[in-house]
Amino acid sequence: MQFLDSLPLNILILASLTLGLAPFFPEPHIVEKLRMLAQGQLTKPIDIGDLLMHGAPWVLLLAKLARMALVKG
Repeated sequence: MQFLDSLPLNILILASLTLGLAPFFPEPHIVEKLRMLAQGQLTKPIDIGDLLMHGAPWVLLLAKLARMALVKG
């Protein structure tokens, strides 16, 4: 938990909005990869790596927000 507490919230928000959504057009990569996952088409290692790379900032941001809510409340 110390690692999560040491991450600045503004950096996580910035990472989520840039790396987490890039490329922005025609659609964010994370949306495309989540759609592929839901359809069962996420089979190539490059696609799985893309999902992990573009999803990591979002997972860290959500974990940080949940941790802040639990510690505060």
